[in-house]
This record gives sequence, C-alpha cells and structure tokens, in this order.
Amino acid sequence: MGQNTDQDSDKGKIKTIAVDVMGGDRGLKISIPGCALALKQESGFNLLLVGDEQKIKRALRKHRLHSNRIKIIHAEEEVLMDDEPIFAMKNKKQSSMRIALNLVKDGEADACISAGNTGALMATAKFVLKTLPGIDRPALISLMPGMIKSKGVKQASSYMLDLGANIGCSVENLCQFA
Repeated sequence: MGQNTDQDSDKGKIKTIAVDVMGGDRGLKISIPGCALALKQESGFNLLLVGDEQKIKRALRKHRLHSNRIKIIHAEEEVLMDDEPIFAMKNKKQSSMRIALNLVKDGEADACISAGNTGALMATAKFVLKTLPGIDRPALISLMPGMIKSKGVKQASSYMLDLGANIGCSVENLCQFA
C-alpha cells in the first residue's frame, strides 16, 4: 500500500468558501447570481454567504437559489466602496468583509471572496490573516487569457501578479512576489 500524501487526503474533501456578498458597487445583485452559477458549475465546495441575513434571504428567494451547500452568516455592517481602508479595518469589525476573513482565520472557511473595496480588503486581510513568513505585503493575482499558435490556435493563459493594489513596490517586494 502507498502512503497517503496531503494531496491524496484532500481529494473528495468539500471546501468551504466565505463570500462577502454585500461588497462591491452592486453587492447582492451580482454576488448571489455569481454564487448560483458557481454552485451549478462545480460541486466540490460549500458557501458561507456573509452579510445582512434578511437581505440575503430575499435575494436567494428572488434568484430561486436553494441549496444545502449554502449557509448564511449574519453581519451587522458592510464596507462601502468609498470607505478609507484603514477606517474600514479599524472601525468596521462587524462588516461582512471582516467576518468573512475571520472565518478563514478561524478555520471555518478555506478561502474568502469579496467584490468589495480592494484597499479595505487588502488592509483587513493583512491584519487578520497576516502574510507568509518573509513576505511584507500581499499582492493581487489574476488569470490573463492569451493565445498560443501551434498547429492551430489553442487557448493559453498566464497569471499576472500585483494588479494595482501596491503603488510603491520596492525591489524586495517584487522579489517576494516572485
């Protein structure tokens, strides 16, 4: 018999994602349909929808989204798009964003998603979750589509790191990102 590796033990494990459904310019109008689409396309995870419980319930009914893979976590506050990052981090401790990050910190969620105020998310995440040893600041990464021509046209993609949240990176920061 072979030994179990960490990768083998994760196979089949349901992952839990905390979603700040209140964040962003359009909040629930975008996040709930996005969650519905994700649940339809993938089966290997559960969602913790974090925000105003009554508003979430109404949005779920409106979009006819009923799933035993969803749990609602109530939050009293939300981070607005024009909130200063430090203000949100220090003063909105009961926000959907902060609670979603706390769920990751406490091990109740494996990841956090927010379409909200990026500066507030980065500042709060750095405060709540910290950074990896040897890394001074977080960076945003995104999948960038591309094309590779080789015996026909194939889709290819690349990842781009540091997409604008850091306006004054040092040489050390860039090496850490690498």
